[in-house]
Amino acid sequence: MGRRAALALAASVLAACGPSQRWYQGNLHTHSYWSDGDQFPEVILKGYRDRGYDFVALSDHNVLADSERWVAIEDIPNGDSSLAEYLEAFGEDWVEQRQGDSGRLQVRLKRFTEYAGRVAEPGRFLVLQSEEITDHFESRPLHVNATNIAELIPPQGGTSVADVLQRDLDAVIEQRRATGQPMFPHVNHPNYGWAVTAEDLMDLTDEHFFEVYNGHPLVRNGGDSLHPSVDRLWDIVLTHRLTHGLDVMYGLATDDAHNYEQMDSTRANPARGWVMVRAKALTADAIMAAMEAGDFYASTGVVLDDIASSAERLALRIAGEDGVTYVTQFVGTRVGFDDGVRDLPDVEGLPVTHRYGADIGTVLAEVPGRTPAYAFAGDEIYVRARVRSSKRVENPVHAGELQMAWVQPVVVR
Repeated sequence: MGRRAALALAASVLAACGPSQRWYQGNLHTHSYWSDGDQFPEVILKGYRDRGYDFVALSDHNVLADSERWVAIEDIPNGDSSLAEYLEAFGEDWVEQRQGDSGRLQVRLKRFTEYAGRVAEPGRFLVLQSEEITDHFESRPLHVNATNIAELIPPQGGTSVADVLQRDLDAVIEQRRATGQPMFPHVNHPNYGWAVTAEDLMDLTDEHFFEVYNGHPLVRNGGDSLHPSVDRLWDIVLTHRLTHGLDVMYGLATDDAHNYEQMDSTRANPARGWVMVRAKALTADAIMAAMEAGDFYASTGVVLDDIASSAERLALRIAGEDGVTYVTQFVGTRVGFDDGVRDLPDVEGLPVTHRYGADIGTVLAEVPGRTPAYAFAGDEIYVRARVRSSKRVENPVHAGELQMAWVQPVVVR
């Protein structure tokens, strides 16, 4: 079964969501010619819409598409081929061209209100305005996405990694308070440049989202011998936050797409990671509210019919494909975990997350099949689910990458 067939299967199980809800697929991290992507915004959005996505946020670096901007075709990546695709998809009446300095061909980049108005379809495809606030501390790249924002937020800077992240997060929350528009920040790709450790994320306030999976080939989701995988980092952060009076943190899967012409493991391509949100309507307000309530899961291909949690258990229903097997790991930390920290040495001056006890984020149960469930023993601090299929990702970053899904943590006590 291909991606479109899997999406059709997901659409066929709306009854599992109740009469006023359904699942919506979206990507919250995407780049275009407005920063360092290699395609026009409308072509990118049409590509996602044609793949069956319900919503997309274009999140270019430190810029909103709200000004007059022309680009010289010879100065942008894949300029000639991208222009040809742009013209074929949207026509000469839409694509504005002119001869610029020295006779060079230029094309005007459409503003957000223009391209969203052209590609969006009420009830079918939603376009969200976003920005990747691109900051740093010393040599460490620190990126925070702001989804559904109203105005540009410049990078705030700071005196440490955690301070930079907190200032950038605070700027998003302040804009939300000032405008009344629903929006939220999320921390991007912690392992990119080994920039963000678990300690940097542990005590952030007004932060509820981070990327547990990012489809860019340079982000090192899997960690290495000295750095935990982002999946492991999530458990370290959750355990600390939930035992220190802080809010839960949810995990996103995103593309971080930059490259739309050449599709291979060396490029940051679309359709690698996404969120499936259970919401009442395909509107910005409804999507934001559902995600802030944790009513979504992250995926690289696995489709879920239903997620149900209660005071007693967490249960899933996997849509499934014939000939594909599924194993679900229920992951959590129990009360009385080993909170001893073992220091690890820095390597070439790069930060290293400390080693924590093996009982932080342990596999509580492993259940095969399409209807896995876990009954809480009562001593778990939280429980989340990680589903792995036997089917390979269609356009993997790493050879042999299998399709997965991550279900948000349920706070038990």
